[in-house]
Amino acid sequence: MDLKSYFAKTEGTGVLATADSDGTVDIAIYAKPEIINDSTIAFVMKERLSHQNLRTNLNAAYMFIEKGEGYNGKRLYLTKLREEINKSVVEEFIKRQPDIAEANDDSNKFLVFFHIENVYPLVGDKK
Repeated sequence: MDLKSYFAKTEGTGVLATADSDGTVDIAIYAKPEIINDSTIAFVMKERLSHQNLRTNLNAAYMFIEKGEGYNGKRLYLTKLREEINKSVVEEFIKRQPDIAEANDDSNKFLVFFHIENVYPLVGDKK
């Protein structure tokens, strides 16, 4: 199944892990990614630790844990490509995922694009 179909049909919880240039790791709950194409995804990010870490270390990992019994899901290993700061572009992506929008939230937001290096199941190392 391709990632666009997978994330459209599957409920669950996402976690994004980043690290700074010294290797200090941060993890945070994140919405499902926006699938740009077979090798590119994007997340709307606020100016918080995850976003700050990506300034000095372009590597990240996203874990998606499917809702339900057992340990099913995906692990995506990522490399940051670029980010978009145009507010109208970022707001358009936020509209697609209203569950991540916060009322009266006027903080800076960025649309951060990642290349998908590898995709693995939640448990194990087989594709």
